[in-house]
Amino acid sequence: MTTYFAGNYDVAVIGAGHAGIEAALASARLGCKTAIFTINMDAVGNCPCNPSIGGTAKGHLVREIDALGGEMGKTADECFLQSRMLNRGKGPAVHSLRAQIDRRKYSDTMKHKLELQENLELRQAEITDIQKSENGYILTTRMLAVYECKAVIIATGTYLGGRIFVGEVSYESGPDGIFPATELGKSLKNLGLPLRRFKTGTPARVLKSSIDFSELEVQKGDEPPQPFSYETENLGENKVDCHISWTNDDTKQVILENIHRSPLYAGRIEGVGPRYCPSFEDKIMRFKDKPRHQLFIEPCGLGTEEMYLQGMSSSLPEEVQLKFYRTIKGLEHCVIMRPAYAIEYDCVDPLAMNATLEFKDFPNLYGAGQFNGSSGYEEAAAQGLVAGINAALKVLGREQIIFTRDNSYIGTLVDDLVTKGANEPYRMMTSRSEYRLVLRQDNADERLTPLGYEIGLISEERYNKFLRKQEQKKAEIKRLKSTVIAPTEEVNNILVSRETSEITTGVRLIDLLKRPQLGYEELKTVDTDRPDLDPNIFEQVEIEIKYEGYIQKQLKQVEQMRKLETKLLPKDFDYREIKGLRLEAQEKLNKIKPLNIGQASRISGVSPADISVLLIWLAQNK
Repeated sequence: MTTYFAGNYDVAVIGAGHAGIEAALASARLGCKTAIFTINMDAVGNCPCNPSIGGTAKGHLVREIDALGGEMGKTADECFLQSRMLNRGKGPAVHSLRAQIDRRKYSDTMKHKLELQENLELRQAEITDIQKSENGYILTTRMLAVYECKAVIIATGTYLGGRIFVGEVSYESGPDGIFPATELGKSLKNLGLPLRRFKTGTPARVLKSSIDFSELEVQKGDEPPQPFSYETENLGENKVDCHISWTNDDTKQVILENIHRSPLYAGRIEGVGPRYCPSFEDKIMRFKDKPRHQLFIEPCGLGTEEMYLQGMSSSLPEEVQLKFYRTIKGLEHCVIMRPAYAIEYDCVDPLAMNATLEFKDFPNLYGAGQFNGSSGYEEAAAQGLVAGINAALKVLGREQIIFTRDNSYIGTLVDDLVTKGANEPYRMMTSRSEYRLVLRQDNADERLTPLGYEIGLISEERYNKFLRKQEQKKAEIKRLKSTVIAPTEEVNNILVSRETSEITTGVRLIDLLKRPQLGYEELKTVDTDRPDLDPNIFEQVEIEIKYEGYIQKQLKQVEQMRKLETKLLPKDFDYREIKGLRLEAQEKLNKIKPLNIGQASRISGVSPADISVLLIWLAQNK
C-alpha cells in the first residue's frame, strides 16, 4: 500500500482526551505548530466515567492546572451543574472542590476550543505506526497519511489495545463503544517502550424516570458555589441535586451468587485494576463483613435523562447488574441505559520517563495521562500540561520545566510516577504529599501563576491581576496586625457565644483570628473597617494566620528537602561502581537514573543507608 506525505508539525499529540487536550493547547499557545489526533472527533474531552471534575486531591490538581494557564478548570466552570467543597469538616489542607458537570457540553466546549486555537490543528485519524527519524518522529495513520513531527506526546487513555469485559462477553473496544487503537501498541512495542496491561471500569447509567427519588437522601451543592478557575468571577446557581442510597444484604447476596461469572474472578482479565476505585463485586469480596456500601446517583447533564451510579462499577453480566441494582432503595424499578463494563488497556511503565515526562531512551517522545499508568481525568490533564509545556520548550530550544514535590501536587504526581512507578492505576490523594499544608488548593495561584507567566501561558493582564491580589493580601495582613479591638459588650458576647474567653483589654484583630473558635465571619459585625475584597483573599489570610506555626514547620522541611535536590547526580553513571550500595539500590538507581539525591531518596528499594553512601561518594567525587 502506498503512503502519502500529509504535513509536518513541531509537536504532535496522539489522543484528544483530558491529557491530550492540555498538551496540545499548551504547545500551540507557546507558539509551536501543533496537531492533535483522535480516533473520533465526537469523543474529544469525553468523560467515559463519572460526570464530574475534581474531588479529594483532584480538585487541587485542577486549581494548579488553571494557575499555570491550563483549560480544565475554566471549562468545568462553564459546564458546571453543581459545586461542592469536600472535607469541610477537616483541615484546610484537604479541602477539595468537586463539580458535577454536563459531560456532553464539556466535550463540545473542549472540542470547540481546540478548533479555535491558533497554531493547532484537530484531526480525526488513527495513528497506527510511529518511527524515529533524523528530525524526530514519523507518524502514519490508518489511511496511510504520513506526518513528520519534531516531538510527539502519547496520550492514548484507555484506547490502546482496549478490550471490554461484561460477564462472559469480551471484545476489542475503546470506552463508550468507540474503536480502540489496535495497531499503535504493536508499533510502540517494536519501538522499545515497556508496555503492560492495566484495567479500569465504570458503572451503569440508568433512566432518570425509573428512579424513585422519594426514597433517596438529597445531596445539595454549596451556596454560593465556588469555581475552579481564578478567572471565573461568577458561577451562578447550582442547577441540580445529587442523591445518596445504600446497598444491603440482598445486594451482597446477588453478587456472591454470581461472582463466578465475573471476568475478574474467572481469570479472564489480565490487567491490574485500581485499588482505590475497585469494581463493586471486588468491594463485596474484599469487605464481606461490611453490611452496606454507599452509592451516589448523579445526573450526566441537563440535556439527557442518564443518571450515573457512582461507586457501583462492575464487570458482571448485564442481567446480573440489573438484578443487584434493583435490590437498592430507590432503584427497585431502574432501567439500565448503558451497562457497566470493565476495560483493559495497554500503558507504559512510567519509570522509563524523566520528570519532564520525556522518555529517557527516546528523545522528544513524551507520555501523558492513563498511558503513563495513572487514573482519573485530573491526573491526566495535569500530565498533559507538563508534557505539552516541555515538548514545546524543547522544540523552541528553551530549558524544560521540572515540577517539584514542594511547589505542587502536579510535581508530586509526576515524581511518584517516574521514581516509584505504578503497579496499579495511580490515583492522586492528599496523603501522597508530605507538604500538603503549604500545597493547599486555595493558594495554587500564589504557588504557580508566576511560573505560568514565566513559561508564557499566563497573559500580562491576568498576571497583573494576580499581583494586585497579592498586594491586597499583604495589606489585609498588615491591617489585621494594626487593628485593635476594644473589650466592648458586643465583642465579649461574640466570644462567649463561640465558647472562647472574653477580653478585658484591647486585642489585635490578628490575635482574635488565631483563636480556633473564631473566623472572619464571626467577627464581621465588630470589624467595621474591613475592606471589600475577594472572599478567597479572606480565606487564604485566615488559614495562614491560624496555621502559621505548622506552615513554618513545613516550610523548614521543604528547605531541607531542597538542599537534597541541589545535590545533583551524574546522568550517565553505573551505580555498581559505588562500594557500599546494596545490590537492589544499584539496580534501581541504574534503572531510574535520578537527577539528584532528593529524587534518589524517594525510589522504592533505596534505603536511608544507601542515601548516606551516595552523599559520602558525592562529597569525595565533587
